[in-house]
Amino acid sequence: MSLYPRPILTNGATHPAAQFRMLVRDLARGAEGITEGDDLKVTQRSTPGGGVTVADGSCVIQGRDDAYQGHYSAYNAGAVDVDIAATGGSARSDMLIVRIEDPEYTGSLDPAADAIVYFQVISNVSSSATAIPDGRTGIPLARIDIPSSTATITNAMITDLRSIANPRRTRQMFTHSPASDSSLIGASTSYSYFSTEPGVSIAVPSWATKARVRVDVCPLRYSVADYLGALQATFGASLTLQNTSLDDNQGSGVRKIPAICADTLTIPSAYRGTNQLLRAQANGASGNAGRINVTSSTTFVYDVEFEEAPR
Repeated sequence: MSLYPRPILTNGATHPAAQFRMLVRDLARGAEGITEGDDLKVTQRSTPGGGVTVADGSCVIQGRDDAYQGHYSAYNAGAVDVDIAATGGSARSDMLIVRIEDPEYTGSLDPAADAIVYFQVISNVSSSATAIPDGRTGIPLARIDIPSSTATITNAMITDLRSIANPRRTRQMFTHSPASDSSLIGASTSYSYFSTEPGVSIAVPSWATKARVRVDVCPLRYSVADYLGALQATFGASLTLQNTSLDDNQGSGVRKIPAICADTLTIPSAYRGTNQLLRAQANGASGNAGRINVTSSTTFVYDVEFEEAPR
């Protein structure tokens, strides 16, 4: 191969299809997969039967028939039903893929008359398969694990194999210091919020499926006696970060020690496109005699990174 002599979209020039496919590859940053989290999702039919339904959506697919083949862009407009053969006396696993069969490299289809991108069922794959078992050009969407003597496909049989070519990510970080000392915490095993620290309202992207959340409290003020308890944070009404042990054995003097809690959270669909409150709270263990609080010299750092995944 040599350098293509005419860049894409040069007036008066013509370009081979491979040059446009290389452009798709460049724009996809060499990745392949679905475009957004709900693209091409495979589910049981509205009335379960002898096949599945593939949702609408788009994808990019790496050509595997030639080193300079580039990437293809494919789009499914509207849901499509795909038949799955019934099993006999033995269980079977099938893989549903989006297949590209470009006659420039393989096969004998006519792009003017034939569909060279189509949904294909690869029958009798391994029951643990997650990738296309040979070198054909395509991306896997789902594996269907079908019990013996079964003709009706349900969601329980479908394993999602989709990946996002370039998942979206965004990070938000906020800092805040209370205007005054908070109430003391530690007298109860129930969690209490720091009274002078209201937390922050976090905008959840409409595409977010996962969040990595970290809350730094620097420092906590310890007093009265040794302290044993925990720090955690709530995110909205239904999510709680993994708690962090607060185990201090420094007596009754006032001391200040930083603390962190963090977790990876699965974002409920009801959170997407809304604002949710992230706020730290703490408790004391049973029998704890010490107390903690935050002051105007405490800094809270709220750090949230959202990520997109198939959904």
